[in-house]
Amino acid sequence: MPPRTAEPSDDLARRSFGRVLTAMATPFTSDGDLDLDGAARLATYLVDRGCDGLVISGTTGESPTTSDTEKDRLLRSVLEAVGDRARVVAGVGSNDTHHTVEMARAAEKAGAHGLLVVTPYYNKPPQAALARHFEMAADATGLPVMLYDIPGRTGTPIEFDTLARLAAHDRVVAVKDAKGDVFEGSRVMHETGLAYYSGDDALNLAWLTHGAVGVVSVVAHVAAREYAAMVAAVEAGDLGIALRLHQRLIPVVRTVMSKASQGAITSKAAVHAAGVISSRAMRPPLFEATDDETAGLLKVIEASGLTQ
Repeated sequence: MPPRTAEPSDDLARRSFGRVLTAMATPFTSDGDLDLDGAARLATYLVDRGCDGLVISGTTGESPTTSDTEKDRLLRSVLEAVGDRARVVAGVGSNDTHHTVEMARAAEKAGAHGLLVVTPYYNKPPQAALARHFEMAADATGLPVMLYDIPGRTGTPIEFDTLARLAAHDRVVAVKDAKGDVFEGSRVMHETGLAYYSGDDALNLAWLTHGAVGVVSVVAHVAAREYAAMVAAVEAGDLGIALRLHQRLIPVVRTVMSKASQGAITSKAAVHAAGVISSRAMRPPLFEATDDETAGLLKVIEASGLTQ
């Protein structure tokens, strides 16, 4: 399948989603209630530090343990806080196609700028069914869609032929890749025109140098400025600067992403320690970072020269 010719998909993706997106944590009060004021503060904090996009209600946002009503309230709060300065992308994926469609329509009604749709997890659909799931989600609204390919969590990769089929859909614009096969991803970009975003902070530089549009980052909770500078450096062809930024962030990436939760616990602990949110509380089955874990995290952040 040749790349789209009506409009470069990279340009469309930049306008639809941005380039430096944080997969934003969802603040809760110490009692476990949704903290909408904290969400607005966190969104503003991230945009002020260089993010031009936010993903709301993704895995880092603890979407499995928030209700549809909470997701809607959270999305509206973030849109009110920063929707005029950044692209606000709603995570609407589930392993129930009809529920995904309902969430997509609710996100559009709330004012989301785009949708992130993850591969259905646990039920492991075959590729034809997987393609139909994504097509139904994309058909449900007029919003641009970013596919989220993360087989380590879902058990099912989005294969090349499926991506090629989905690229023909006008609203399927981009892929957030956490599969980790940079060479195969570069083939998809070249042959389908789909725009790619790094969904794995350890591979942000690798993806950018292979043609990715940007990053959807957990570590951007503490390194948004640095990732914005990395994206700009790669675009300017200054790989020396980009490499130095990558090397500087290695200890931070290793520490933030060291938990089984893949950063949800540590990112929230970091922004709580910075005074942005009032609690580092998580909802079960996740649990908050301990004082010792938080102290260790902050020591690494400080040693890497990051300013909160």
